[in-house]
Amino acid sequence: MALSTLLATFLCTIVLPILLFLVAVKLWEVYMIRGRDPSCPSPLPPGSMGLPFIGETLQLILQRRKFLRMKRQKYGYIYRTHLFGNPTVRVAGADNVRQILLGEHRLVSVQWPASVRTILGSDTLSNVHGAQHKTKKKAIMRAFSREALELYIPVIQEEVQAAVKEWLAKDSCVLVYPEMKRLMFRIAMRILLGFEPEQIRTDEQQLVEAFEEMIKNLFSLPIDVPFSGLYRGLKARNFIHSKIEENIKKKVQESDKESKHRDALQQLIDSSRKNGEALSMQAIKESATELLFGGHETTASTATSLVMFLGLNPEAVDRLRQELMEKEEQGMDLQNLNIESLEQLKYTGCVIKETLRINPPVPGGFRVALKTFELNGYQIPKGWNVIYSICDTHDVAEIFPNKEDFQPERFMTKPSTDSSRFQYIPFGGGSRMCVGKEFAKVLLKIFLVEVVTKCHWTLLNGPPTMKTGPTVYPVDNLPTKFTSYVQN
Repeated sequence: MALSTLLATFLCTIVLPILLFLVAVKLWEVYMIRGRDPSCPSPLPPGSMGLPFIGETLQLILQRRKFLRMKRQKYGYIYRTHLFGNPTVRVAGADNVRQILLGEHRLVSVQWPASVRTILGSDTLSNVHGAQHKTKKKAIMRAFSREALELYIPVIQEEVQAAVKEWLAKDSCVLVYPEMKRLMFRIAMRILLGFEPEQIRTDEQQLVEAFEEMIKNLFSLPIDVPFSGLYRGLKARNFIHSKIEENIKKKVQESDKESKHRDALQQLIDSSRKNGEALSMQAIKESATELLFGGHETTASTATSLVMFLGLNPEAVDRLRQELMEKEEQGMDLQNLNIESLEQLKYTGCVIKETLRINPPVPGGFRVALKTFELNGYQIPKGWNVIYSICDTHDVAEIFPNKEDFQPERFMTKPSTDSSRFQYIPFGGGSRMCVGKEFAKVLLKIFLVEVVTKCHWTLLNGPPTMKTGPTVYPVDNLPTKFTSYVQN
């Protein structure tokens, strides 16, 4: 009797819940697969939909690139999953990504997860569509014109030189990733939002910490309850908004005054007035927050990767120094750079391209299917999310032999065919290509010139483990020892 009671207890407390859980998972899978469009004869992509309601979101958040690599190896370049509350198809490979990026407004439309839209705002450049997107993009592009970039160079050099001086003065190691975030944050605040250095110094630490909290929770389950990721992300965002509102009001009051330089935020304010639109403080704050996110988080990630790859490949540092020495002998003034001189630094540009190939700071982009369509033999149902993968596409690109090796010289010659166009997409593509890509290239080249001409450095932990959250970063923050470099 006691044995049968024990058996019944075991069945009720352990076996039955497990069976119910497995049945729930199977019913969830069947329910989600019923979302396929019966009018389309093609099957859904292979894959799995994960746990009921939360899908595979937790695995993605916890494992990131490891999870994505495992899924690609198991299911191929196109597979289905369930992420951030939505059935999703993840797409990799140049031909597949080309159809997604060139299908904007026809097959797909941009749609970031609900948590991103909630935190960044629905009226930001990354979330608006049609005429509104064109108007906003045009205004911001004026702030990234060749003439505007020329004016930014002295500010960038000033900030990078000050940071390098601090790193060299430290007896202890420098945690490169946090330092890069602070450096790029200061540059973005000055150039993109027009903040004065004194304003930045007052609130820098609090703003950097708030941004870290906001970014950490940008991709989270869309549940706004106390202590949830979305709740913490919104709280951090509200703090950021409160800090930049005063500066925005000042800019609005002074926007009629003549100015040699208009930053990206001022361009948006001017464009809004020119088009006779109502000037919404909330919309401007959201745009400012988006500019800061796009303008410093991605460049901080890439600058960190540059220090890492060059620290692991001293022969590339030697070649960089050789190029800079030759340009100096030809009359280039490295202390007073300009757009023309930066364009002459071909190998320097290749180092940046190779870094973006191996470690693209943004792993992919989000779209939603406007109608059911076919992609490489599979159906993508209307309303499903589509993620195109930048990192996976680079990983499988046929034009790059020896993909695991850091070889900047591979970019010294241009590919002979147009088929390479979507095999290398660190800035995305199509009408949604990153508007700040030329700004990023200028900033990173200046950074390399300053670091390579003034520093030796050693990675104290060797090659780090890299994670994505939402941009690529080293888990150990890349502890590094910088010492002065004296040219022979």
